Amino acid sequence: MTVHISTLNDRTTVPENSKSSLNTQEFFINMGPQHPSTHGVLRLVLKMDGETIREVIPVLGYIHRSIEKICEHNTYRQIVHLTDRMDYLSAVMNNWAVSMAVEKAAQIELTDRIEYIRTILAEMQRLQSHQLWWGVTGMDLGAFTPFLYGFRDREMLTDIFEETMGARLTLNYIQPAGLMFDIHPDFVKKTKDYLKYFKPKLEEYEALLSANPIFQQRLRDVGILDREKAVSLGATGPVLRACGIPYDLRRVEPYGVYEKVSFKIAVGSVGDCWDRYSVRMEEMRQSIQIIEQLIDNIPEGKFITKKPAAKITIPEGRYYSQMETARGVLGVLIVSTGKEKPYRFHLRSPNFNNLWTITQMAPGSRLGDLVAMVSTLDLVIPDMDR
Repeated sequence: MTVHISTLNDRTTVPENSKSSLNTQEFFINMGPQHPSTHGVLRLVLKMDGETIREVIPVLGYIHRSIEKICEHNTYRQIVHLTDRMDYLSAVMNNWAVSMAVEKAAQIELTDRIEYIRTILAEMQRLQSHQLWWGVTGMDLGAFTPFLYGFRDREMLTDIFEETMGARLTLNYIQPAGLMFDIHPDFVKKTKDYLKYFKPKLEEYEALLSANPIFQQRLRDVGILDREKAVSLGATGPVLRACGIPYDLRRVEPYGVYEKVSFKIAVGSVGDCWDRYSVRMEEMRQSIQIIEQLIDNIPEGKFITKKPAAKITIPEGRYYSQMETARGVLGVLIVSTGKEKPYRFHLRSPNFNNLWTITQMAPGSRLGDLVAMVSTLDLVIPDMDR
């Protein structure tokens, strides 16, 4: 295998003999790092031929915080809260992924109550994350009203989270061996009331935005990603499933209590922006179904199995664990020397791999379609540039 290494300067130097079929001069423009549709400090260098995209070069590094290196200087309890600063829309699932890796390595046993609560909260946050994505996707493509409706419904879930977790965005609730606190006494009732409220609202989402012919034309047959390229780039989550591959860790490698619930894996067939949109819409329905199956059956028991101040050490070795977040697979690698802190700590974040699919789906498309592609990838920049 031959690996070709080039600098950004090499990639952005206009060749002497352009291969443009339109006999125009190729040029480069920057999309970001401060662009509304990238939803964060992401810079895409675009090689253009008129309105046609020839190449997309992602440039990262604007929000790097050395989270992994910081983790190597903290105990296993202390590193959990750093992960909800990555994909802050999957904070609960990020906390759970690290906690699960530590619990498997340290062989910490959990109660059924902990597993039920974790699973319910993860699906509530998947629902909340997709609500935000739905709103901003409509706004990115010129429809502002969905943004207001999406945030209206998301705020109600945030209120429920705040009562139990004490925060609204960077939720730090799951820790190794259990939960920070037990759920609020009104948690079950308010969650059931919310599901009853939101189910008809989801159908309104379809009528308001999904059925809009202009919106559909902006997404259908745009940004097509075939399954082979998706797999080769390590894409996961709705981006991969939109290509027709039903890979979902909740079904492939069940954790929590996913084995006890019935739900469908939403998949697409074309792999375009419309399929990525449709997969997330269906995932909201499936999250509701999962929560409904669990919310009345939370067993009694402890919400934590080790004292909060108890020291946690992991036997010497390498350990890997992974979880299906709202955007795909979050992997956690721990290399332990048997001490209280990890020797090496690495995270495989879903947004990083999903970002590079833009380099395959965008060339040949028009500049205006790039916004639809970025929006349906549902990127959270601090997760990839950690």
